Formats: sequence, C-alpha cells, structure tokens
Amino acid sequence: MHERAASTIRKAEAFIITAGAGMGVDSGLPDFRGEHGFWNAYPAYARLGLSFAECATPQHFSNDPHFAWGFYGHRTNLYRNTIPHDGFYILRKWIERNNADYFVVTSNVDGQFQKAGYADDRIYELHGSIHWLQCQARCNNAIWSNEEVFLVDETSMRARDPLPLCPKCGKVCRPNIFMFGDWSWLQERSRAQSSAFNLFLRKNTGRRKAVIEIGAGTAIPTIRSLSERIGWKKHTTVIRINSREPLIRSPHISIPSGALEGLRCIDELVSMKLM
Repeated sequence: MHERAASTIRKAEAFIITAGAGMGVDSGLPDFRGEHGFWNAYPAYARLGLSFAECATPQHFSNDPHFAWGFYGHRTNLYRNTIPHDGFYILRKWIERNNADYFVVTSNVDGQFQKAGYADDRIYELHGSIHWLQCQARCNNAIWSNEEVFLVDETSMRARDPLPLCPKCGKVCRPNIFMFGDWSWLQERSRAQSSAFNLFLRKNTGRRKAVIEIGAGTAIPTIRSLSERIGWKKHTTVIRINSREPLIRSPHISIPSGALEGLRCIDELVSMKLM
C-alpha cells in the first residue's frame, strides 16, 4: 500500500489535501474523539459533565460569555502556541518536487496549515477559523482577525475580563466558526474559499490528482465524503491515512496509521525513487 501511495504521489500533477482532527494529534493537539477524549483534555468539563458539543454552541456567548470564551479562548491560545509537525512539510515537499498545483480542504479551525507555510488562498476551512471573529448578534457582516489576548482560569475554564467586543455594537463577539446548533455563523469567508476550491478543481480537470486524506473520522464525515466524491473523477486516487478508520474502496489506497507515521513511511519511498 505504501509503494502504491508513493507511486501515486510521484505521478501527481495536482494535490488535494483533505484533513480532519487527526492531522493535529502529532503536533500535540488533543484528541476529542468521544466524551473521554474531550474530558481527558479538559478535566474541568468532565467535572461539569459537559460534552464537546455542549461547550461548542453559540448560545453561551449570549447566556454566559465568560464560559464561552473560556472554551474558545483556551483553544485560541493552544493553537497559537502549537508547532505544526513534520508531516505538514513532507506534503509541501511533494508539491514542490512535482511543481504541482494544490489545495487544502480541512474541517479543522486551528490555522495549522497557514502556520506551516501553505498559501491562505489555497486553503478551504469548511467550519471557519478560530483566528477570525464576528459579531454574535450579526449586527453587521464584518469578519476580522482575532488579535485578542485571552486569560483563562484553567480550574474553572472561565475567561477573565476583558472579553473581545464587536466594534460596531459593543456586544461580546465570537469566533467565526460553525458551531453545534449554529444559526449566526457568517459564511462569507468560507464561501469565498469554497469558490476558489471549485475553480481549482475545474482548472485541474484531466490532470493526475492525488487526494491525500489525513485523520478524518466517520463521526462527522464531511471530509471523508468530500475525498470520496473527488475520487470518483478520472485520473484521481485517494490516499486515506487514518489510524482508526482507514478503509476505502479500491482502487483507492488505505494506510492504517497516524498522520506523521504514514506520511514519513510514504516519503521514504518517494525519496528513494527521486534520488
């Protein structure tokens, strides 16, 4: 399987990187899989008996904004301090060696691909990004960069004042992220990214494409479904790297491993042929 993956990568004229939460685990980001994965990362929420879905809702920004920003402020700080693992750079190396076109599609909101040097106009963040803010009340359609400083009490997981405010109406603002039960997410930034991705697909019609899917699970199957839809097209092969749920129908390729391990194993074979 690794040799087939390496062969696909050597021949690729365009790369589509589709990434789920498993992409960040090797960078030290917590695995939120299931209640216990979330509670292991955040014991305070275990004591409160709250799940990830119960924390990641827009209602908290109006009902209890210190609680809301305790959750999202802590994650903002975590993502700012995280260093992308070597797998991000292996992918970039393949793109550069092939002089290939590329696009990243991710359900992650952490901004790790931008931090690893991928062009912002080549990234489609399906669920938005924690590094951008919007008004919770949608008093306007502005989306602005998250430059706020967050102080979070890690015992209670509540944010301290001052909380970030909408510059127009003065209400506490929120991240530009699609949350559970969300009715107020401003989608303009994500829609523009989606349009750019569709243009990329049209531009690369007929070219040999490698879809490299990494760490995308079945609980929220958006990324997996997207990879498979693209894989129906001619001249396209999907390489699914997943330690828990790697299966994909032939002729596509299943790599049962974590992100960094899988990418390193394939890279050894790619590099051998390029030497």
